[in-house]
Amino acid sequence: MRPIAVLGAGSWGTALAIHLGRIGHSVRLWSRAPALAETMRSKRFNLNYLPDIKLPPTVEPTSLLTTAIENVDFVVVAVPSHGVRSVIAKVVSLIDHSTMVVSATKGLERGTLLRMSEVIIQELGNRQPVAVLSGPSFAAEVARELPTAVCVASTNSEIIHEVQTEFKARYFRLYASDDVPGVEIGGAIKNIIAIAAGVNETLELGQNALAALITRGLAEITRLACAVGGRRETLSGLSGLGDLVLTCTGSLSRNRQLGVELGLGRPLEEILGDMKMVAEGIRTTDAALALGVRHGVELPIAAKMSDVLSNRKDPRVAVEELMLRPQRAEAEPD
Repeated sequence: MRPIAVLGAGSWGTALAIHLGRIGHSVRLWSRAPALAETMRSKRFNLNYLPDIKLPPTVEPTSLLTTAIENVDFVVVAVPSHGVRSVIAKVVSLIDHSTMVVSATKGLERGTLLRMSEVIIQELGNRQPVAVLSGPSFAAEVARELPTAVCVASTNSEIIHEVQTEFKARYFRLYASDDVPGVEIGGAIKNIIAIAAGVNETLELGQNALAALITRGLAEITRLACAVGGRRETLSGLSGLGDLVLTCTGSLSRNRQLGVELGLGRPLEEILGDMKMVAEGIRTTDAALALGVRHGVELPIAAKMSDVLSNRKDPRVAVEELMLRPQRAEAEPD
């Protein structure tokens, strides 16, 4: 039983802890909220996020980072993007140099515009191998052992092999990639497109519009990924097209649901007040636009979603403006 720490007891962190504990690992699941950790210890359920999935006996909830990190082989980072830097800063002195770190968080850091693996490496001082886990994977379905395929990306082939070996299950398959920028940009930007997909549903714009949105959204994601060093073919895979389709069409997508509520005309603050889970697309939108400016990449869908999120434009007006943009060739120039 190889010991693993999972930092973050939201839906995704809890699902990964359940999965890893179920396949034989000793898992410490860290929550920043002591009350939630205590409830999980006593009830054996995460009542806030996955209330109907029991924690295996191999999962130990804790609110103490020292307890979570001590003598583990892997640290899985599953906290929201805005908390990654502060959490990693607290554990730098606790992590052994041989410990492998896996980022399971999708997003961009505001201000620095760094991807999550870059934030982690910056805080750790490039001392240990870091991998990224991404792809089409709803937490509830992984926790229920439904078939899931994801991507593990790193420039270090050893950690890719270790994660593939230790995280695999009959229902959980991992494909390898060395394109870390491509995998992370795909996982981050698809959340913005999913907000637009939710707006599309509420406004009853139809399946034609949804297909166009997903296709042009993928083009937008690919342009940005390639600009920061990713490869075009990566975005045709699980961490690009796969994750985009799931998040834009799946009923469990929190970003899509956010878009549904925005399409109804509800203010963002009111929607967020009713949401338990973080919709990463909100924080990612302006960071993505800033990253696009930095690299000279146009992101029209993200720009319109920024207008909607900030209440600068009505959702229907934003969609109409997208449709009225100057027509162009479909193929992107090399």
